[in-house]
Amino acid sequence: MLVLDKGIVGWEASGRNGGSTAHPFSPLFKEEQRLWPQLDSLLGYPTEYQAHRLRVALNEAQMAHYMRIIALAERQGSTWAPLNQRALKELVPFVTDAAIGGVLCYYGGHANPQRTVQAFAWAMQDRGGRLQQHTRVVGVERRGSKVTAVVTDRGRIGCDVLVLAAGPHIGELSALINVEVPLASARVEMIITEPLPRLKYGGVDGNGIYGRQTLRGNLAYGGGPHEWLAPLGDAPPQRQSTFIMRSLAKRLAELFPGASHARVIRSWAGIVENTPDGRPVLCRLSEPDNLVIASMSSVGFGLSPASGRAVMELARDGRCSFADLSALHLQRFQGLPPDWRTQMGWQPQTSQELSHG
Repeated sequence: MLVLDKGIVGWEASGRNGGSTAHPFSPLFKEEQRLWPQLDSLLGYPTEYQAHRLRVALNEAQMAHYMRIIALAERQGSTWAPLNQRALKELVPFVTDAAIGGVLCYYGGHANPQRTVQAFAWAMQDRGGRLQQHTRVVGVERRGSKVTAVVTDRGRIGCDVLVLAAGPHIGELSALINVEVPLASARVEMIITEPLPRLKYGGVDGNGIYGRQTLRGNLAYGGGPHEWLAPLGDAPPQRQSTFIMRSLAKRLAELFPGASHARVIRSWAGIVENTPDGRPVLCRLSEPDNLVIASMSSVGFGLSPASGRAVMELARDGRCSFADLSALHLQRFQGLPPDWRTQMGWQPQTSQELSHG
C-alpha cells in the first residue's frame, strides 16, 4: 500500500480538529466505539484517547437536540446518565450557572488528532506500507473501466485500486476521470487557551461548540459558523477568518465563564469538505470499478478507525463486511441540481460581509 500526501501527513484538518470520537448517526458508530478504546495497543503508539463525553445544555432546545442524538446511540447499545446543575458543576467547575443540566455519555470520548494521525502513519509503515509526502497528484489515468495510474509532480505511479481520500480536493481529482463528487469547501477554526485545572472528563460540548481539554490542560475548541469558500484549485486562500475566532471566544466564555480569564494562546484555521446532505461518501464505484471514494464530510477524525477498516475492505474485497454503507454511496446524489450550493446558501462571502459577520 502506498499513501500519497501533498504535504506532511496530518498537517491539515486530520491532525487539527476537535478530537471527538462519538458519531451515533453513522453506520460506522459501533465499530468506531469498539476500536477506539484499544487503538493504542493496535497501533503500538499513543493517541491520548480519553473515554466518555459531556454535553451541556443552556436551554430546553439544546437538551432536546442532545436527546435525539443519544436516542440513536441508545438504540445501538450505548448508555448515558442525566446530569442536574449540581452534578454538572461537580464535573465541570467553571461551567456557566445558566446551564439547565447536561448528559454524561458513556460512549465516545476524545483523542489528540496530531498524535493519532502520526500513530496511524507509523503503524502503517511498521507493517510494510509506504508513505510518500510532499507529492501532489496532478493527473489520473484511466483505461476502460479501470483507473491505471496517478500522475504526480514527482512522476507516474501505477495502481491496482485507487482510494481518493483527499478531503476538499476529492472533487477536483475525481473530475479528472469524469466522476462527479459534489462537495463544498468551508473554512473552520479552532482556538487554544492556556492550561487550566484538569477535568475528570475533558470532552465537553455545548453552546454550539465542541472540543476537548488536552492532557496539559489547554482547552481546544471549534464550531459555530463556517466560512464557505470557492472551489480551491491549487492555491487555497490563507487569510484568517477573525469573525469565526470572535464567535468561538464568545461562545466559549459563555459556556465556561469560570475560565474566561484564560488567554487564547493560538488558533488554527483549516479547510474541510461538506457533502450536500452532510453525510460522508464512502463507497467503491462500479465505473471505474477500482475506485474508492472516501469523503468524510467534516467528521473524519472520530470515525477514522472504523472508516479506515471500511476503506481497506472496499479496496480489497469490494464491500464492507461489518456495516451497511448503502446510505453513504455516491449514487444518492444522482439528479442533484447544478446550483445546489446556491439553493443551500453555501456561497463564498465578500470581505465586507465577513467583516460584519
